[in-house]
Amino acid sequence: MSLLPLEGPPGPLPAPAPAPLPISAPAPAPAACRRSLSRLTRRLLTALPLLFIGVWAVLDRRALYDGAARLASADPGWLLVGFCYTCLGWISASVVRQGALPERLPTGLLVASQFAAGAANHVLPASLGAHAVTLRFLRGQGVPLARATASLALYTLVRPIAKTLVLIGFVVALPGLLRLGDLVPDRRVLFLPLVAAGLGLGATLLLLTLVRPLRRPAVTFVRTALTDARQLHTMPSRVLALWGGAAAAPLLQASVIHAVGASLGVTLSWAQVAFAFLAASSAVGSVPAPGGIGPVDAAMVFTLAVYGVPVSLGTATLIGYRVLTVWLPLLPGVLCMSALVHRKAL
Repeated sequence: MSLLPLEGPPGPLPAPAPAPLPISAPAPAPAACRRSLSRLTRRLLTALPLLFIGVWAVLDRRALYDGAARLASADPGWLLVGFCYTCLGWISASVVRQGALPERLPTGLLVASQFAAGAANHVLPASLGAHAVTLRFLRGQGVPLARATASLALYTLVRPIAKTLVLIGFVVALPGLLRLGDLVPDRRVLFLPLVAAGLGLGATLLLLTLVRPLRRPAVTFVRTALTDARQLHTMPSRVLALWGGAAAAPLLQASVIHAVGASLGVTLSWAQVAFAFLAASSAVGSVPAPGGIGPVDAAMVFTLAVYGVPVSLGTATLIGYRVLTVWLPLLPGVLCMSALVHRKAL
């Protein structure tokens, strides 16, 4: 038996560590509720274009009725030719969109998006509807926002430049066939677009100067646009698509007018009608009307009258042109837009 002293009485036992308090996690929203909201939003977006077309049909029903009545007595062969040119116009728009972007886009969806964009273009002014549809499409294809907006800016810049170059080519190649003296507008008319461009540029610079949060996005946008434009112009396929498609677009539109005019008995040559359209759309194309409807039509009737076409016949030609390019593809274009929204491609 050991005589060593035992250790002292043990101290109080350590208190057990308090159990961690349960962290109250935020209750997640029910997945079914989120799916229902997403489904409802998609259905509303699908039905919204149909609402637009219904309202516009009511407001513009007289033009629709007059154009359909006049086209009923027109030559169907020439109208078919005009419809084919209209279809080629959507393809040319798709070619230009692809040429303004380095990434390769799926051909079928690209053409479908431009068909839908054509319908949206006749609802909002200054091509805002077409740009909105195209921007949604590019974002759905994984294109970054800065690059997508830069491609829209390049598309918007190249189209009028290419049209001006084609117009100059007509003046140089066919000076005796075109009545330049009667079609050249007054200096005051030429001065108005310059003033409008100067005011727009000045307002933009003033806005960037006064609103600091806009400077960084603006600088990023300009840097991306310049980088992409330089990169695109090192790719021959993109240069051909961008500038070739932009030059073909107004010629295809003029070809539709020539075909409709021929179906109604207008005897002007294709070159005269094409130059008349280029001159009219260049003179008033900057007016922010939906799809250019209104100002371009009035200017086109005037230019056709300079070539000796009666005003009534010129008006009928432009009404038929709008029926072929606006009213006939509008409902299929809206349905195509709704289908793309339903497939989440827009």
